[in-house]
Amino acid sequence: MGSNPKYKRILIKLSGEALAGEGELGIDTNKTFSLAGQIKEVYDMGLQIALVVGGGNMIRGETLAKSGMDRATADYMGMLGTIMNALALQDACEKQGMYTRVLSAIEMKSVAEPYIRRRAVRHLEKNRVIIFAGGTGNPYFTTDTTASLRAVEVGCEVILKATKVDGVYTADPKKDPAAKRYKQVSFMESIKRRLKVMDSTALSLCMDNNMPIIVFDIFKSGNLKGLIAGENIGTLISNSEDVIEDGR
Repeated sequence: MGSNPKYKRILIKLSGEALAGEGELGIDTNKTFSLAGQIKEVYDMGLQIALVVGGGNMIRGETLAKSGMDRATADYMGMLGTIMNALALQDACEKQGMYTRVLSAIEMKSVAEPYIRRRAVRHLEKNRVIIFAGGTGNPYFTTDTTASLRAVEVGCEVILKATKVDGVYTADPKKDPAAKRYKQVSFMESIKRRLKVMDSTALSLCMDNNMPIIVFDIFKSGNLKGLIAGENIGTLISNSEDVIEDGR
């Protein structure tokens, strides 16, 4: 594996479930520490790293809204869940020797800094891992959209969408054994085919700002470090019109 990283500044999008325990609820400290260990591997390569973590293991605003709660109230509750996850991830990262800052779109002075774009960029320049929490600070937007927005704002080169599967498929591989994995697909095709990579708002924002996304399996050891080293891992979503399926 080459010692020269392919990227200088990246944003990693983690789901809340990536931190969760059995049943995908709450926080599993062992899983969280393991994720922090993978982040430390690329941190040691000299990368500038930003993180966005979801809150689905705590609470889902959309689910509460469907059960009758006011959607805006439910979404704000979901944003608070992302702040709890961010603090857990911060603790795990710092225990492994990384300097970190949590920046929240919802002001919470006792536990996090307010999100200010120039401050975030300065933290990155000082090689601090920054964790964006509190979503965009507005209801009706997902943490996928938060990841897209923040990546563009602070000048990241790529969004790494960390999942439980090894890329994007033509269909759900658990339901359709004939489903094929894409090596590469365009933003427009992702939206047209409803591939559920990210929501359409997030994809459109990335498409308009030429921000590539790589979807990969973070739970396979070495995948994150391999991606940074330039290995062909996961599925690339970009403005390229080429659609390439894995021939396996």
